[in-house]
Amino acid sequence: MKRKAATLHRERLTKIVATLGPASSSPEMIRALFQAGADVFRLNFSHGRQEDHAERLRAIRAVEEESGRPVCVMADLQGPKLRVGTFANGPVTLTQGQKFRLDLDKTPGDATRVGLPHPEIFRAIAEGTILLVDDGKVRLRVLRHGEDFAETEVEAGTRISDRKGVNVPNAVLPLSPLTPKDRDDLRYALEIGVDWVALSFVQRPEDVAEARRLIAGRAALLSKLEKPSAIQHLEEIVELSDGIMVARGDLGVEMPPEDVPSLQKQIVREARIAGKPVIVATQMLESMISSPTPTRAEASDVATAVYDGADAVMLSAETAAGQYPIEAVTIMDRIAKRVERDPNYKKIVDAAHPDLESTTADAITAAARQVARTIQAASIVTYTTSGSTTLRAARERPDVPIIGLTSNLNTARRVTLSFGVHAIHTSDVHTFAEMVQKATRLAHDHGLAPAGSRIVVTAGVPFGTPGNTNILRIAWVEG
Repeated sequence: MKRKAATLHRERLTKIVATLGPASSSPEMIRALFQAGADVFRLNFSHGRQEDHAERLRAIRAVEEESGRPVCVMADLQGPKLRVGTFANGPVTLTQGQKFRLDLDKTPGDATRVGLPHPEIFRAIAEGTILLVDDGKVRLRVLRHGEDFAETEVEAGTRISDRKGVNVPNAVLPLSPLTPKDRDDLRYALEIGVDWVALSFVQRPEDVAEARRLIAGRAALLSKLEKPSAIQHLEEIVELSDGIMVARGDLGVEMPPEDVPSLQKQIVREARIAGKPVIVATQMLESMISSPTPTRAEASDVATAVYDGADAVMLSAETAAGQYPIEAVTIMDRIAKRVERDPNYKKIVDAAHPDLESTTADAITAAARQVARTIQAASIVTYTTSGSTTLRAARERPDVPIIGLTSNLNTARRVTLSFGVHAIHTSDVHTFAEMVQKATRLAHDHGLAPAGSRIVVTAGVPFGTPGNTNILRIAWVEG
């Protein structure tokens, strides 16, 4: 990758994920989003053609080449979409207490019934199961059911229309999170070279294991937590995943809204303990789809995720289809910067600091954070092949940027998602002295350590051994 003498770096440690779509698909807009503060670009395979995503990825790689900065690209798979069928005469009106039938009949529906072409739902439900239609706008309670039908009573909601989504909050459905479409999209995404794959509809640890087998190390795997059943297996899912997304949209449909904030904190804490990057997503600045400024509640929501110590915050429709994509990234950037300058921010993040594991790598990494704070170092430099040294540094949530030096471009792109990491793709080194010399020069060149400042350097010797962080060095930066 071409390296520029002066390279763009962010003045914040929390990362921003921007979703691309019709409002943000041109090379000019992608470049503008990156310059406004987007660190990671999400390709949402729920929408658009595969060729559209490939074109956007090419534009991202052009920005990467121009800037000299590794840029992270995530492919978000759609997952199974459970929907009712169609109605013969358009939307129907419902009344509370009326009976309404769901069945496998493909005949267009009416005010008394509609098709639900998902036999797995009928196999999973029981008497009393609640079915939510259209993001919970319609609430149906199952009275009785068979292998091909469910008789329900309308508990809430007045209208239902074609192809609205169905959620089954309190049931584990016998479904793989990877539909035939997802498997084809996954194959394509890996072919074009994405860095992360986000897996939707995760219910069990087995779902993550299945995806890992298919990915086979060609990208990092991020599990989206949007089903209540996934929360019951949180620790195992985090362990099997490379990263986690708190997908609050579906969580907010399937669980009581009052439960979502505490769940968000629980998930972020669990991911931080494991040293896995965690993204807080969905409806963060939703009003900016049609407004140039967010509500104050939305600004507070973004700030809360930053105070929680999330690695990244994400924009969805705001940048994919909204009228103000640049403004949305800009305000999210400003909120994150403002929070990180708050004197209470460090206290709050430190209070949730995970316990160390009894390993040399954790001892060295924790010491690097403490040394950097004590001597007011300008940055922490990690030298990594697999990314593990850099990820352990990010787990510590230091006060200063983490420079991730690596000769592996794929690693550089993947760790860009992590808290505080400024990844630099550079040539390999053969001795520790050579590495320290390179670290001081690159820290200065990238504007992350002025002349006369100090940096803290960590690495694993011998080089190329994943997870073998065993050396710490303080180095002066010359002009």
